[in-house]
Amino acid sequence: MILVFLAIGLGAGILSGLFGIGGGIVIVPALVFMGRLPLKTAIGTSLGALLLPVGALGLYTYWRAGQLDVKAAAWVALGMVVGVLIGALAAQSLTDALLKKGFALLLVGVAVRLWFSPIN
Repeated sequence: MILVFLAIGLGAGILSGLFGIGGGIVIVPALVFMGRLPLKTAIGTSLGALLLPVGALGLYTYWRAGQLDVKAAAWVALGMVVGVLIGALAAQSLTDALLKKGFALLLVGVAVRLWFSPIN
């Protein structure tokens, strides 16, 4: 699972660098679908990966409820360190129109997957 969590972080980092997104649209669905975490644990784990300053209070709340996988959050964060640099560098070579279309496709793909996936 470490490689899965690293890949999630890497992908989230790249997409963050490209589109300015990360936690809710990328990390949470990826932790649910690929990491096989329950939704609330995926949310808490995403906050753990993003941590300060954005997620500290939410992280604390999920941690108290037992819905945080600290190890997964750490591996996702490590992947993001590398991924955000790759994404930001890639974005510089792409046109605004291509980035916009890529982001739209990402949103549609995630929406369709969420719409049709079973609740776990």
